[in-house]
Amino acid sequence: MKRAVAVVLLWGSLSGCATTGTLSGDDPLEPVNRAMFAVNEPIEKFVMRPVVTVYTTVTPNIIQTIIGNIFDNIGDLFSGLAGVLQGKFDEAGHDFGRVIINTSFGLGGMIDFASDAGIPRGQQDLGMVLAHYGVGPRPYLFVPLLGPMTARDGVGRAAGSFLSPTQWLNVPTRNVTWGLATIDSMAAGVKMLDTLDTAALDRYAFIRNAYLQRRAYQTGQAPYKTSDDEDLSDLFDEEEK
Repeated sequence: MKRAVAVVLLWGSLSGCATTGTLSGDDPLEPVNRAMFAVNEPIEKFVMRPVVTVYTTVTPNIIQTIIGNIFDNIGDLFSGLAGVLQGKFDEAGHDFGRVIINTSFGLGGMIDFASDAGIPRGQQDLGMVLAHYGVGPRPYLFVPLLGPMTARDGVGRAAGSFLSPTQWLNVPTRNVTWGLATIDSMAAGVKMLDTLDTAALDRYAFIRNAYLQRRAYQTGQAPYKTSDDEDLSDLFDEEEK
């Protein structure tokens, strides 16, 4: 789970080949969702991309890496807690081990020694916890700025935001932290969108199908396949690194 505590979970973290297949029944609000997707397009073009361009231009790469590592470290903590709630103790152990190593020896998470040591991320979140206890995902939603989600994942994101350690900070510090998290996620997402632009015939359908299939895979409900049996196993390789 890349940038798990970011205010924005960018739908731009998608890459790979195009698909226009429909996951039947998963998108009953498609007309509304497509309208929201259309609203989001100029936001991406005129807000996200200029902000990311400035950020990546003026911020040294080492600082970008440090910022990303810090938020990933917080995300590993959430992933560990989510793993415990699902009884996935191996994954949770890896996540807590990562947090201990990176916090203790990585200067509060600025350096990712755990990845260098080969300790995997558990990749768990609160939406997966709800799925584990039988909460269904539908309907699919596309929300401007927030991107794709299911109703279940939306509840998980809201709970994660409420429980985030940033809530303990004073307001100015918290706002700066949220801003950095947002820009960090935007930077990662826009890079993937550039690949998506050259691959997808229908960006809305591609993003929806890839998102739903990834979540189905993460919750143990399906392999990386679309309704047309197209293999999507490599879609999120970049995000998981």
